[in-house]
Amino acid sequence: MFPAKELDCEKEIGSTAPGKLADIIVWDEELNCKTGLLLENDTGETTRTSIRTLNHTEEEFGMAKNRYVGSYPVIGIRPIIDGRRGPMKLRESLESQVMAMAEAAKKLFEDTLYYSNGDHVKVVIADSTIGRVPESAACAEKFRREGVSITLSVTPCWCYGSETMDMDPMTIKGVWGFNGTERPGAVYLASVLATHAQKGLPAFGIYGHEVQDADQVTEIPEDVKEKLLRFGRAAVAAATMHGKSYLQIGSMCMGIGGSIIDQQFVEEYLGLRVESVDEVEILRRMEEGIYDREAYEKALAWTFEHCKEGRDDNPESVEFLGKERRIRFTDEEKRRQWEFTIKMYCIIKDLIQGNPNLPEEFKEEMVGHNAIAAGFQGQRQWTDHWPNCDYPEAVLNSSFDFEGTKEPMVFATENDVLNGLGMLFMGLLTNRAQIFADVRTYWSPEATKRVTGYDLEGKAKDNGGIIHLLNSGAACLDACGECTDEDGNAVMKRWWEVTDEDIKKMTDATVWCEAGFDNFRGGGFSSHFVTRAEMPVTMIRLNLVKGLGPVLQIAEGWTVRLPDEVTDTLMERTNPTWPCTWFAPRCDGKAGSPFEDAYSVMQNWGANHGAISYGHVGADLITLCSMLRIPVCMHNVPSEDIFRPAAWNAFGMDKEGQDYRACAAYGPMYKNIR
Repeated sequence: MFPAKELDCEKEIGSTAPGKLADIIVWDEELNCKTGLLLENDTGETTRTSIRTLNHTEEEFGMAKNRYVGSYPVIGIRPIIDGRRGPMKLRESLESQVMAMAEAAKKLFEDTLYYSNGDHVKVVIADSTIGRVPESAACAEKFRREGVSITLSVTPCWCYGSETMDMDPMTIKGVWGFNGTERPGAVYLASVLATHAQKGLPAFGIYGHEVQDADQVTEIPEDVKEKLLRFGRAAVAAATMHGKSYLQIGSMCMGIGGSIIDQQFVEEYLGLRVESVDEVEILRRMEEGIYDREAYEKALAWTFEHCKEGRDDNPESVEFLGKERRIRFTDEEKRRQWEFTIKMYCIIKDLIQGNPNLPEEFKEEMVGHNAIAAGFQGQRQWTDHWPNCDYPEAVLNSSFDFEGTKEPMVFATENDVLNGLGMLFMGLLTNRAQIFADVRTYWSPEATKRVTGYDLEGKAKDNGGIIHLLNSGAACLDACGECTDEDGNAVMKRWWEVTDEDIKKMTDATVWCEAGFDNFRGGGFSSHFVTRAEMPVTMIRLNLVKGLGPVLQIAEGWTVRLPDEVTDTLMERTNPTWPCTWFAPRCDGKAGSPFEDAYSVMQNWGANHGAISYGHVGADLITLCSMLRIPVCMHNVPSEDIFRPAAWNAFGMDKEGQDYRACAAYGPMYKNIR
């Protein structure tokens, strides 16, 4: 390994070659920074003379920790050129233009796209322009060394399509043809996309609306930027999943279809492996002391300082098995529940990603399961006896814990793997914490008026009512809507943008209520907050249909702020101790449409749960699903924003029908390698 190369700074640092800074970075075998030496003088001059030892924090080296085994996906730029040489020096005349186009695309990706750990996406360019087969082969060899799994071919001119195209069946492909009149870049684009279709290699075609001058290749128009970034975001999300794991702790929960894990789907469509651990493993680790004691003590102290207890609606006792049974816990019993719950959090986190700080004799347990998403069965076998998992679920999904800001860990309550995977899709696209919720109740304007005396306003009125998103525990605390951007608008921030002040706002807005005995006989604590802000959000659901396969539903809309007294009245009709979000989907009013009104969305929703993300990201999801070969069965994304591989156009004139037929024809990306 070459650390300087991994940090993309090998031109300046990492060896004693003339002109380089001879700084030293020491890494362990898992690529964790251990220490460093900076050679510098006190005046800040470029000649460095004194030696200073650094503590090993990733931030000091301009990077964040990758919690997964293996590297993040790399985007490779393929500068394609007309291969003709000779007295007219055709190829030679295009070299600088083609490479400038490649550099512009590289800069756009590097400046705008991020991995899930907050690092900028790594982009490499082929060592030369590609005009004939040997240069294609040289590019492919370099990309294999660099770990490229996403390619973008760029050109302003005619090229030899089959000789210069990316032939790797496992890369995600895009082609950008410059819209200029001097050389026929559009002609090459059309030709090579047709060749991709012929060979069964779907590729995204990118072509600007307006003609540009030949010297404008570095000035990327806004419509081209939008497609490049949509392609890049979706491709990085798809490629990041490959080789990771979904970890189910327990199994099927309460007959919920989404928690019936389909290993074939998870493996063949997403490139994930399925890891299974029985819930009893948590008890074993508790009893044998297989957890990070220092982290546990720190988490416990932080929880008691920042997590306020809320209401306890349990009666003092109930009649059970012919006698009165006390069910309201004492303060001492609640403390023991907190201790148990915090250990659960620490242990589940270790199961997901491993922990080198476990007791020395437990080396096997240190490694974790390399999970990019996970779920916990809970009900009922666990929760009828042990404290529930609401606290671990909520905090894992949030952008912070006792150690400060962190990358959210997608964690599905009730082991609803299909909803967890939906959360994963949007988490990778946005780098924000995700909401897990029941799609629980539709409230019409009339019903709301009857029960509360309140007339719905704004987005709730315009879209024919609201949908109550409510579940006991797995919603991220970021969903309270208390954080704001620089303009004062409520926002769920990308996790690395969350400040200590933001964390305080979120913990202040949340209380932890004693679990209701009706659902959780073993006790535990459920988070409660109300989303008191209007924010753009996208709700999705991934479903499996016998004979069809996976499909995705998308509903863009907004969270709704109701007056507190209205929320209180409506919440008392259900469970007032759980997190509450009111949702108004964007509707079109068309009779028979699944988006005629909020009721129609509720009526057409495919399962009991939904995954909800900040922002209107439906267009990115549609692009991602086309890469994964998952058709979208319901969405309210404007047609002009839909971006799928060019080959989809050959499957008919209706965009959504195209999607179904193309996904069926191509099939899952990873099917042939398993």
